[in-house]
Amino acid sequence: MTRVACAIYTRKSSEEGLEKEFNSLDAQREACEAYITSQKHAGWLAVRDLYDDGGLSGGTMERPALKRLLADIKSGKVQIVVVYKVDRLTRSLADFAKIVDVLDAHGASFVSVTQQFNTTTSMGRLTLNMLLSFAQFEREIAGERIRDKIAASKAKGMWMGGNIPLGYDARDRKLVINEAEAKTVRLIFRRYAELGSVTLLQEELDRQGVRSKQREGAGGQLAGGRPFSRGILYLILQNHLYHGEVEHKGNVYPGQHEAIVDADLWSVVQDKLAANRKARELAVGAKA
Repeated sequence: MTRVACAIYTRKSSEEGLEKEFNSLDAQREACEAYITSQKHAGWLAVRDLYDDGGLSGGTMERPALKRLLADIKSGKVQIVVVYKVDRLTRSLADFAKIVDVLDAHGASFVSVTQQFNTTTSMGRLTLNMLLSFAQFEREIAGERIRDKIAASKAKGMWMGGNIPLGYDARDRKLVINEAEAKTVRLIFRRYAELGSVTLLQEELDRQGVRSKQREGAGGQLAGGRPFSRGILYLILQNHLYHGEVEHKGNVYPGQHEAIVDADLWSVVQDKLAANRKARELAVGAKA
């Protein structure tokens, strides 16, 4: 009997519950193993390698286990890919087409144990395309809901997370002023208003040993605490958060947090930035 090497691929979008002794990935794998066992008469045998992507979206091909699986298909180590449901493999119709191309090119096939689909037949492929179209539609609708929620929250002046800006701490998902860092922010704005040059400002901050915000990254490693680059200084000087505002897609809303920079200083800095920007554009135009 010809041996058919079967690879079980499992995926879970969030990391929630992955630390449990028996999690969603284990449940998916157990169902797939049972299905492979039921096909033992056809020579099906599960390979020992595990292809598990925990905490990764099905809307991208950038998944370590999926990449390894595709490489093993190309090398001939895997003849059949077994998944619990189609959307565990991918939620993107375009990505699914790429995966099927790899399977076809290397004589491999794909089976969903709960949906009984097989890519070796035209009808199976049509049904899968229809299913994935709905899966992609569902993902896009969910994305639209998230974007709408973010836009509505920012219109109310809420800070929606991300890197905590210099001058603030995050408490209960709200920005509160870190007075020690706020002094640095005010210094940056005040000195730019006096110097009128980001280059001169950067040089002065370097001489004074002023450093960027220090953050605790993954694994407890500290990041930041470095000299300010010109790019970062430009971002700070244009950041509406420091004026007590929240910006979203070109719109500016009053924020729920306290401003670090007063209205007069903010206006002076924005006027100087605009004037310098126009002067650079004129200089470039004259050279052209």
